[in-house]
Amino acid sequence: MAVTAEDLAARIRALAGECGFEAVGFAPAALPESFRERLMRFLALGRHGEMGWLEARAGERAHPQSLWQDAKSVIMLGMNYGPDSNPMAALDNKTAGVVSVYAQHRDYHDVVKKRLKRVARAIAEETGAEVKVFVDTAPVMEKPLAARAGIGWQGKHTNLVSRDFGSWLFLGAIFTTLELGADDAESDHCGSCSNCLDICPTDAFPAPYQLDATRCISYLTIEHQGPIPREFREAMGNRIYGCDDCLAVCPWNKFAQKAAETAFHAREDLRAPSLDELAALDDAAFRAKFSGSPIKRTGRNRFVRNVLIAIGNSGDDSLAACAKELLEDESPLVRGAAIWALARLRPEEVPAARAHYVDREADPDVKAEWEAAG
Repeated sequence: MAVTAEDLAARIRALAGECGFEAVGFAPAALPESFRERLMRFLALGRHGEMGWLEARAGERAHPQSLWQDAKSVIMLGMNYGPDSNPMAALDNKTAGVVSVYAQHRDYHDVVKKRLKRVARAIAEETGAEVKVFVDTAPVMEKPLAARAGIGWQGKHTNLVSRDFGSWLFLGAIFTTLELGADDAESDHCGSCSNCLDICPTDAFPAPYQLDATRCISYLTIEHQGPIPREFREAMGNRIYGCDDCLAVCPWNKFAQKAAETAFHAREDLRAPSLDELAALDDAAFRAKFSGSPIKRTGRNRFVRNVLIAIGNSGDDSLAACAKELLEDESPLVRGAAIWALARLRPEEVPAARAHYVDREADPDVKAEWEAAG
């Protein structure tokens, strides 16, 4: 007896559930031309900033079969990482750093990819079909494919929104040579709501459904290599890695449950980490603390840069000592941020510090920070 497409889809959904995926959908291995045009417009406007990898493989990203021409279908899967408390509440504790929900636990790439491989291996063994798995790092437009597969829709904040999980889904994709019936694409349910656009601290949304990454705090704290542009420093507040504001205010989150997967439960030391302790991390201590965490990829210098911006925004005079100690750091990125933090907390100490350090400073960005500090 031949296996029907419906039976095959049901079996794949069951396999995915057994491996910990809460959302499953099927889409053809193709995207409408409108998605390519949207991507190219984003790149042409320079809204990708320093993320050159987006531009370098834009053609593959826009056309799934260019990654693998034999692919017929895409199985999109989602894992819920919903937090157990309101992420916005952490913004009130100015002497602690705020880490994006997705980075408060193990690196999701490792968790999701391991589960994807289990599903894909079972599909290949049971059907003889070829399969390939992708998680975020490959040039795959996961969010449009997930919307096409009926898992959710791309909201006005450009992230995927689900009826069942709000804005809290990790996505993974399995490309396969199987001919699977496509699920109905999910329609847009944002309506007249503009919560995600209105809450953005840096006005990173030029229009609904458009993101200027160069203004986004997630981009600035994670992807941006140099000093944080002055116009965004105060708006960063105490966000030291990522920003969840646009996700956290989505009304659809009321239907979301906290993550059942223990791998996505927040580490206690990352719920409200003390800024002074984080500022004291050297490279070895940084690597040890964030082993297995996505934060490790930013490197110690960029991370401490972010921490110093938060210290400068804390309003806590006692944290000025952290900034003063880092004025002699080996990293120009750290030294520059330390100057800004000191000037915010103890401006009266800047002239003497400037006189002591400026003539010995060779880095132009750090010199500019001393000049701006007065």
